[in-house]
Amino acid sequence: MTTERPGAGDSGSEKPDETAAPDPAANGARRSKTRLAARSLGHGFGDGAVLEDISLAVEPGEVLAVVGPSGTGKTTLFRLLAMFERPDEGTVKVGGDDVWDLPEARRLAVRRRVGMAFQTRSLFSTTVEENVSYGLRVRRSWSARVRDAVEGLFGRDEPSETVRNALRTVGMFDKVGRDAGSLSAGEAQRVAIARALAPDPDVLLLDEPTSNLDPRNTAAIESAMRAARDRGIAVALATHDMQQARRVSDRTAVILGGTCIESGPTDAVFESPDDDRVRQFVEGELVY
Repeated sequence: MTTERPGAGDSGSEKPDETAAPDPAANGARRSKTRLAARSLGHGFGDGAVLEDISLAVEPGEVLAVVGPSGTGKTTLFRLLAMFERPDEGTVKVGGDDVWDLPEARRLAVRRRVGMAFQTRSLFSTTVEENVSYGLRVRRSWSARVRDAVEGLFGRDEPSETVRNALRTVGMFDKVGRDAGSLSAGEAQRVAIARALAPDPDVLLLDEPTSNLDPRNTAAIESAMRAARDRGIAVALATHDMQQARRVSDRTAVILGGTCIESGPTDAVFESPDDDRVRQFVEGELVY
């Protein structure tokens, strides 16, 4: 059962949907966004349960760190939050909408408000610019200039301002014309995050985004998380790096054995946890 600190997580009553229509011209400005909430999620594969009775929420303009050891179900949880899979039990709500109760077309529209970058850096075999602009092309939210360029097989002199802003956020604008296959692992991850940010999502899910990366790329990605938060995006970060969670998150949820055992303000969770297992985990005494 989850121990929840005051002001953390799902309060039990849905907040109104404050989603604003995307405005490419204002990309990068802070606007009203929307929350993502999970209640009583359960999911398994075959006869085994991976997640049990997980409830949490990520609010606009905050970073929620979901921490736990490898293999405890964080990636499965994020796949459910991103609506890639339907949970066996429980609900996922975006802006108050129970996504799996919606008609398929409406669910797709809600899903497009959620961006995700995976631990594996899956980029297309093309330029950095074309990777980042992919979501804009699919969603038909590009300008006439960019649309005309797309019809001309991507031939253009300059990237769109939306793509520029996304690449600046992750510190990769100087690589805009590079072939994605020539990037380092850290650079590729930064481009993947820029691609998730370019359509201006309400929610950004990052699954172990800095795993095995050097300090420079880690710092750039953490800076991008803060920038997204400052724009009003609800950011959820899955990580087993305790120090990273303390650096970048406003709230932390701790998952052990497929269950969220505590959540609350990050400082409180790390400095005075209610559950002794959390104390043992963050201090390195509890091994899974």
